[in-house]
Amino acid sequence: MRLRSKHSSTAPTAPAAPQYPPRTSGDTAHGRHGSVAGAVAGAAVELRSVRRTYGRGDSTVHALRGIDLALPRGSFTAVMGPSGSGKSTFLQCAAGLDKPTTGTVHLGGADITGLSENKLTQLRRSRIGFIFQSFNLLPSLTVQQNVMLPQRLAGARPDRRRAAELLAQVGLEGYGKRRPGQLSGGQQQRVAIARALVTAPEVVFADEPTGALDTNTAREVLGLLRHAVDRLGATVVMVTHDPVAASFADRVLFLADGSLAGHLERPEPTEIADHMVALTTGTRPERVARAAA
Repeated sequence: MRLRSKHSSTAPTAPAAPQYPPRTSGDTAHGRHGSVAGAVAGAAVELRSVRRTYGRGDSTVHALRGIDLALPRGSFTAVMGPSGSGKSTFLQCAAGLDKPTTGTVHLGGADITGLSENKLTQLRRSRIGFIFQSFNLLPSLTVQQNVMLPQRLAGARPDRRRAAELLAQVGLEGYGKRRPGQLSGGQQQRVAIARALVTAPEVVFADEPTGALDTNTAREVLGLLRHAVDRLGATVVMVTHDPVAASFADRVLFLADGSLAGHLERPEPTEIADHMVALTTGTRPERVARAAA
């Protein structure tokens, strides 16, 4: 049976969901019906002819080879590919953690490629959320303080009410005064999700968010990410190696040798796994070939 959290009870459904700021008339989300590289109206993040190389001469590594895509607001995108395909470089460039060698990256319609490091730091603190495999919570802070940390770093006044609402949304109501060391791995990742959403960012980037979790806990965390998109209007971009995790997304992008190698819309885990095998054997499943055409 397919693990799709929007049809299960794993995602919390509290009625008082904290909402993102309302979209303007030009920012209507395309959702799962949007194209990967088509119109960019309402795009949360867009890459235009992005290339990233490292080294020179014979030692040059082409990590990204001309990536063109636009990811719509209010969507959940998974990024997959074999080891060395460029997944990590893609995430770093899209999130403003690394600069493309050529090409541009746009966040919410604004070109961030030429920003100074100081401005990029300010942007990441206020307009981008991050979720890591290792949680990256500060052990000396309480759960609530960890959730409010991005607000403090962005120079905003910490909003305890919003932190409490988000903790309730991820199933941790009443846990605000605890320390990370008093929580399970799954609970810590729930805190990390709340922290990523606290500033209502343009996009949340998740790097293998279930890699350190057991199967059941991973399913719950993925359900929360699905919930953040469906109920809170968040935009999530997740790098993963797990076909089941990727199946929670609206769309799965495949990278190979630094280039886009097709995409699937709302696929089953078996379809994703088949394509991953195909990428390593040099064949292409029929459905992905049509999607990439």
